[in-house]
Amino acid sequence: MTELAAVKAALKTQAVETPSWAYGNSGTRFKVFAQQGVPRTPREKLDDAAKVHEFTGVAPTVALHIPWDRVDDYAALAKHAEERGVRLGAINSNTFQDDDYKLGSICHPDAAVRRKAVDHLLECVDIMDATGSRDLKLWFADGTNYPGQDDIRGRQDRLAEGLAEVYERLGDGQRMLLEYKFFEPAFYTTDVPDWGTAYAHCLKLGPKAQVVVDTGHHAPGTNIEFIVATLLREGKLGGFDFNSRFYADDDLMVGAADPFQLFRIMYEVVRGGGFTSDVAFMLDQCHNIEAKIPAIIRSVMNVQEATAKALLVDGVALAEAQAAGDVLGANAVVMDAYNTDVRPLLAEVRGEMGLDADPIAAYRRCGWAEKIVVERVGGQQAGWGA
Repeated sequence: MTELAAVKAALKTQAVETPSWAYGNSGTRFKVFAQQGVPRTPREKLDDAAKVHEFTGVAPTVALHIPWDRVDDYAALAKHAEERGVRLGAINSNTFQDDDYKLGSICHPDAAVRRKAVDHLLECVDIMDATGSRDLKLWFADGTNYPGQDDIRGRQDRLAEGLAEVYERLGDGQRMLLEYKFFEPAFYTTDVPDWGTAYAHCLKLGPKAQVVVDTGHHAPGTNIEFIVATLLREGKLGGFDFNSRFYADDDLMVGAADPFQLFRIMYEVVRGGGFTSDVAFMLDQCHNIEAKIPAIIRSVMNVQEATAKALLVDGVALAEAQAAGDVLGANAVVMDAYNTDVRPLLAEVRGEMGLDADPIAAYRRCGWAEKIVVERVGGQQAGWGA
């Protein structure tokens, strides 16, 4: 197989999971902006996700968020997804929107609140059993706002205890993916603020626990690709939540703020073997002012373009330059790959997969956007927190 053929083959196997909540209404802290044709039910979210996969060919799974996507029959929901050509992916828990969680969830000082939070996480594992999902994704808003508000070490003990109970409930082939975020909504201490804290808990829990890297969850200037390389080296990178940030956790479209950073991350993924392992690539975005389905298609394409460039890095030339101490030469190898226009290559890949070379144009021609505006009238639109 030629080098170019190998790149094409790798691109054809790529899979990007889309999040159910990205198809619903969202906005800022001040306003949620409604759009016409937005899904009203989890099934309608899956219908939209199926269109993304139909035109990109690389978005075969859809993440659910509980309770936003709660239904009476999860097996029936999984069947609906399969009938639309997609599958249900990660189950995302929610321990941040209930009034009881004002002072935390599984780190809360009140044992009754901790019990409620852990029971919710166990419910999510039950849902995984019903849907066939592999991953339980955990993000905690737990933390404190003021010095002395609670015992920092004690909260870590409670966190470890709650995670351990949920970990023991996982079945064969299931994983726990622990996400981190350095601030917000807790402003003094956050209980899982960085990759080191998440890694420490996952290491103690065992092989079924791995770390999730959300690309928007870092302080300015953080070298995210170093974190990715380190977690891959340790076998503890479970997945990504892809998005972009200018200031904080902006949840903008992946690659919108810093496409070079996305390329650098994907190079470390390729370099570390994460592209062919069990690393989950998921979008975690809020499309506040842009049309949702085209934005998600564009986001998938952005990941594809960064991946294609990463795959084009000349590994032999780079290793030779690095071994020779050729600083400029090594950098040039990386920059040559980044500056390559990979859109014609991806158009060829899509053609070989039986897809339109331009997924967004194909979507706009298909009439789905007009169809859902007419059909999805009445009921309650899905939205952040719905």
